[in-house]
Amino acid sequence: MPLSDFQTVIGLEVHAQLLTQSKIFCGCSTAFGAEPNHHTCPVCLGMPGVLPVLNQRVVEYAVRTGLALGCTVKPTSVWSRKNYFYPDLPKGYQITQYDQPICEWGELIIDTPSGEKTVRVRRIHLEEDAGKSVHDASASAGQSLVDLNRAGVPLMEIVSEPDLRDADEAVEYLKVLRDVLVYLGVNDGNLEEGSFRCDANVSVMPKGSTTYGQRCELKNLNSFRFLKQAIEYEAARQVDVLESGGKVAQETRLWDVNKGVTRSMRSKEDAHDYRYFPEPDLPPLLVSDALRDSQRQSLPELPRAKRTRFMGEYGLPAYDARILTAERPLADFFEACAKHVTDAKKLSNWFLGELSRLLKEEGTPLSALRFTPAQLGELLATVEKGTVSANAAKDVLGEMFRTGRAPADIIAEKGLAQVSDVGAVEAVVDDILAKNAGEVEKYKAGKKSVYGFFVGQVMKAMKGKGNPGLVNELLKKKLGE
Repeated sequence: MPLSDFQTVIGLEVHAQLLTQSKIFCGCSTAFGAEPNHHTCPVCLGMPGVLPVLNQRVVEYAVRTGLALGCTVKPTSVWSRKNYFYPDLPKGYQITQYDQPICEWGELIIDTPSGEKTVRVRRIHLEEDAGKSVHDASASAGQSLVDLNRAGVPLMEIVSEPDLRDADEAVEYLKVLRDVLVYLGVNDGNLEEGSFRCDANVSVMPKGSTTYGQRCELKNLNSFRFLKQAIEYEAARQVDVLESGGKVAQETRLWDVNKGVTRSMRSKEDAHDYRYFPEPDLPPLLVSDALRDSQRQSLPELPRAKRTRFMGEYGLPAYDARILTAERPLADFFEACAKHVTDAKKLSNWFLGELSRLLKEEGTPLSALRFTPAQLGELLATVEKGTVSANAAKDVLGEMFRTGRAPADIIAEKGLAQVSDVGAVEAVVDDILAKNAGEVEKYKAGKKSVYGFFVGQVMKAMKGKGNPGLVNELLKKKLGE
């Protein structure tokens, strides 16, 4: 059976570091980028005799996420010890939640070529992150070093059911989930720094079958591109194994970015291999009705709902609405600007075009913009009135972006105002037509391509400041159109 006769089955385990200032069980900083082993203390280093103290904000963020995903927030959940031994796990175990997580059974809606699809969220549980092994091939004997700054950073694991059926669906799910977490303010969505990453459980089964195949876990995928490539490769690999008469082994595999293949890391452990047992140093986690209610009230309008509203309220196409609502600050700024314009679609064009280009080229965060929504509205009004051309307005926006000056001042200083005086434009049009009588005859004889020549000559004579609409109107009138 070829690959096309098989169905890929995918479930994702997303690990999202929570945006707290301190770690989950101690007061050490969670700031990224510090010198190795700088943000550590006896608690997160696993020294004998120390006791964990739970960070309240961690619980609030988990409850907020569970409510946003429609989960049941459990009034009681339990901490467990998950025992395994890696150099970057200083205690030799991880404090996590096992059979009684804080949230269960939610859902996330994604868009697919076939329409909307609901992906079930099996559970959300809290745990502490491990440290980081740094493999230094340049050092003598290829040393491996350990940085424990990340050890104890609060981690929220969001586990989906195996409802995803191809790599594109998996990528879409990950993108939508990332947007939700960033909107909620619980995660920064930074894949490159590893604060948002996922493991993918991948299996294949013959199309039409209801029995899942043996799954393999692909660890620590930290980009949308790598997730797609790894799933597609792994599905094809498993089909090759089955087609050759073999059996897919349950194992954990890594994505080799350089070779474009997955490779075996270790045989996949089952729950009993981790020897889970209740964490003796932490009591059960109790979530009160008051905490649940306060977090429900703090929920913002989420990306999907905002996108639908943008399409209805502002008359935007789905493409525009999706881009404008992907990040909450951009959506908020668009709405602030929309109060000062009459055409939201034209405003969207400026956001997706010139403003997006400036933000990208200058590397400026939206929060650092120097101009106000009212100033952008003023600029677009000058274009609408014909005071400046669209091209000149781009220059004005660039100056506003860099300095925050008012558009009227920039237009006056640079002399960018269009000439819209009918008499002045008509005099130039008459002069150009008189000087090019031969071309006028060609035009009237049917050579319509000459028209562009006339427009160019008029605009050149007016140094680009002629109102294009008025220039075209007078030219057509003079040429008998």
